[in-house]
Amino acid sequence: MFTIALVPVLLFIAFLLLLLVSLSVPIIRTVYLFKLSANATSSLLRGGVTGTVKFGLWGYCTSAVDVSHATEVQNLISRTTTAALVLHPIACGLTFLTLLTSLFILRRGSNGTSRSPSLLTVVLGNLAAFFTTLVFLIDLIFVAVARKHVHNATHGELDLVWGNSVWMTLGATLSLWFSMIGACYGVFACGRRSFGRKTPAY
Repeated sequence: MFTIALVPVLLFIAFLLLLLVSLSVPIIRTVYLFKLSANATSSLLRGGVTGTVKFGLWGYCTSAVDVSHATEVQNLISRTTTAALVLHPIACGLTFLTLLTSLFILRRGSNGTSRSPSLLTVVLGNLAAFFTTLVFLIDLIFVAVARKHVHNATHGELDLVWGNSVWMTLGATLSLWFSMIGACYGVFACGRRSFGRKTPAY
């Protein structure tokens, strides 16, 4: 019962993490894909002040760095990459639907009606887990490639730092897969209990 009750908790954690990532910079400024930072000796800064640019799913926020350089980096993001980043809200929506169906797992009647919600949770959850895994891999590859491009284009004057949203997506991915293990346990446990309750034929 504890394993089954853990499924909605893990799904809620995954949903919350994906929601925060989907509302990253410029909506939530503390959640971002990557951050560009320039040191005080960089020629890209105005007045020699250290500055940063935080990039999220929907844009960027600047601090002291010339906006034209942030625009140049944003231009590196192709339409294909933008379309791939839109998968974040889709994964978040699927996780929310899975969370709703998983709440019915907790309601176990004497007639074993909780198997259908468990099956639905497994189907939707596997789809959500697949999308979230895909999103994490896209984030990982995108930031790694962007880091290499920025280093080559600016000759090391700008430093690209990994953002927290990449690791938040990883946390959501792990939560989803662990919740699917619990949901599968719910399906098989209910099946065994229903089979055990069958009355013998005389």
